[in-house]
Amino acid sequence: MKVVKELGNWMGALAMALVLSLVIGIFVFQPYKVEGQSMEPTLQNEQRIYVSKLSHTFSYLPDYGDIVVIDSRVKRGRTLADSILEHPLVQYARGGADEPIFYVKRVIGKPGDVLEFKDHQVYRNGEALQEPYMKEAMIFSSDRTWTVPEKHVFVMGDNRNHSSDSRNLGYIPLDHVMGIMKFP
Repeated sequence: MKVVKELGNWMGALAMALVLSLVIGIFVFQPYKVEGQSMEPTLQNEQRIYVSKLSHTFSYLPDYGDIVVIDSRVKRGRTLADSILEHPLVQYARGGADEPIFYVKRVIGKPGDVLEFKDHQVYRNGEALQEPYMKEAMIFSSDRTWTVPEKHVFVMGDNRNHSSDSRNLGYIPLDHVMGIMKFP
């Protein structure tokens, strides 16, 4: 009987630890891994970063220049079930993720900003951005202007010539901004 009781205590403690881990990972803080070269030279392929999920939990807007993790599936809505199923412990139990859906990018535009891409530079509201973190001069240019809608952001990689970002994904809904990097 004593063994059964001890086993029950251990199982209860383990269950509580798993629930706490899920809550922290979904709502507070979570590690992510950089995949690819789109954030070079700031971040490297396979580098681990640690992200505060509070901006996602409380739906607040990241600042210009913040490095964020986004859910690249911008054409579909997000639910709490997504956050649970995407938690690292759940992914591990399921055998890993099918394909990378989380991208690490830098916030360039916020709601109401007008962005232009000309002369190898990004212009926000008519002013060229000073971007010392970029790997090299951007080749991309466009005659189009991009006006960031409400409750969205515009993100780009620091390695602009090798980045899948808002230029091809479109504007990122705030609920698809999973969190803000706090330290690499």
